[in-house]
Amino acid sequence: MAYGALPGCSVRQVAAWKWSIAAWLALIALGLAWELTLVPLRPGGSWLALKVVPLLLPLPAMLRGSAYAMQLALFVVLLSVLEGAVRVFEPLPAGGLAAIELLLAVVFFVAAIVYLRPMKLTAQRNRPT
Repeated sequence: MAYGALPGCSVRQVAAWKWSIAAWLALIALGLAWELTLVPLRPGGSWLALKVVPLLLPLPAMLRGSAYAMQLALFVVLLSVLEGAVRVFEPLPAGGLAAIELLLAVVFFVAAIVYLRPMKLTAQRNRPT
């Protein structure tokens, strides 16, 4: 299946999938930029850039529209929520980057739920009673 081909999905689900993928990719880019160039913990970059590795693991399956990978990503994104919530109180610019991280994580979370909910409802209807 080609990337972005989501058979059987409504227009709303496809839009939610696109928003979730965009937010996920932005979280990866922000994490790398933050720790390598923008505000690294140490000059020249930081090993904390490895925090994006958990974000990379489900990405190929998410790009194929895998519901399981999207569910896994909902758990992984909580790490970004935690980091953003802790670091948002740092002085600018780190605090501003943390606020952006929180915003992206919330956008991903809401979009992923909108994408997955119809699948969950269909599975519940088709479950034997």
